[in-house]
Amino acid sequence: MFRVPLLVGLVCTAGLGLALVGDGIWDGLSWLALSLPVTLVAFYWRRAGRLR
Repeated sequence: MFRVPLLVGLVCTAGLGLALVGDGIWDGLSWLALSLPVTLVAFYWRRAGRLR
């Protein structure tokens, strides 16, 4: 039950850490990690709209 939210939280935490520590490729990886929650919300919001 808590695996997916925990995984999303860990990925976001890693993304924040990468944004603070690295430059170059690390910035791109941090953008990817921090865009995960937004992508998931958009996916499930659109999916819920189709089911109605």
